[in-house]
Amino acid sequence: MITTTTQLLELFHETRKLTEQICKPLEIEDYVVQPIEFVSPPKWHLGHSTWFFEEFILQHYKKDYQLFDEQFAFVFNSYYESVGEKVVRTNRGNLSRPTVKKIYAYRTYVTQALAELLTNSNENLSKIESLVEIGIHHEKQHQELLLTDIKYILGNNPLLPVYQSNFKESKTETFDHQWVNISEGVYEVGKPDDGEFCYDNEKGRHKVYVNDFSISNKLVTNAEYLEFINAGGYQDVLLWHAEAWDWINTENIKAPQYWHVIDGNWHQYTLSGLQPLNLEEPLAHISYYEAFAFSQWKKMRLPTEIEWEICNEKFNWGQRWEWTESAYTPYPNYKKPEGALGEYNGKFMVNQKVLRGGSVATSPNHTRCTYRNFFHPNLRWQFTGIRLAK
Repeated sequence: MITTTTQLLELFHETRKLTEQICKPLEIEDYVVQPIEFVSPPKWHLGHSTWFFEEFILQHYKKDYQLFDEQFAFVFNSYYESVGEKVVRTNRGNLSRPTVKKIYAYRTYVTQALAELLTNSNENLSKIESLVEIGIHHEKQHQELLLTDIKYILGNNPLLPVYQSNFKESKTETFDHQWVNISEGVYEVGKPDDGEFCYDNEKGRHKVYVNDFSISNKLVTNAEYLEFINAGGYQDVLLWHAEAWDWINTENIKAPQYWHVIDGNWHQYTLSGLQPLNLEEPLAHISYYEAFAFSQWKKMRLPTEIEWEICNEKFNWGQRWEWTESAYTPYPNYKKPEGALGEYNGKFMVNQKVLRGGSVATSPNHTRCTYRNFFHPNLRWQFTGIRLAK
């Protein structure tokens, strides 16, 4: 928990440095690539996470603050309709300018201005600190997106280049498999009001009733999913939602993302390069559609986000974002924050599924058991996995 301005300032500088460390292995050409709409070029992430501090804090609270570049709001706004026009998302990869060098200069400019504001401000300090904390966690989200977007960029390069040779994406779960049994009853879920940071979509701790259920203490492995593939899981229409069946056939989906058959053997592209598929490691990069079909094939199901939360202390989590059977909807009495920051979570509460946990790409001290991640059911470029329930 952050209790002083000094601690907040330290976390701010630490976060800004980590973002740039993530980009350090990149070649200059890597910064601009956008192979698909939902992937943003690394240099855009660098600029957007900086613009957030400028747009929501510096312009409003730093006296006589001068914008680094008046065009940057147009370039680096993401989805905040209430703060002005923006570059169409699909065009982010067409921005050869501003240069990477200029964006790094922008980061330095804003970092110094924000540090000065925190150090010298006597008015609105609590409001400023609250916004800075949101900005820090916003940048942490983009650190994870940076890693997964970089993997998508390099993983769709025909040469399958290495990002970082010592990057470890998985840790084998060597403990015995068990089913965690939870009795029916009334439980409380949601973030307690304990002063620790959380997003608005986690708030509103409330009571829920659940029936008896069991949840696996281990994630589904590559070996288990390969059995599903070899059993014809991708060809069995009875396992799939109608929309999912259309998706796998239209997109010719036959395996998790980054899996490749080479000389008759399965391989997997990782951030440390192309590797033989390790059958014992936790499965990654699958969509909700695939997670659901696999659970149907196993004659089981995915847990709801409520079930996941009430028993999360009984298993290890954090390697994979775990798909749940829950739609992303508001908790009881949910209220969006006032102003532009109200666009942060609330407006996405439709047509998405909740994921719980975290991943190997999640930044330090960013996730918690109440964290509600959310994605459309066809997306799988994040480190997504499966934990079964029954």
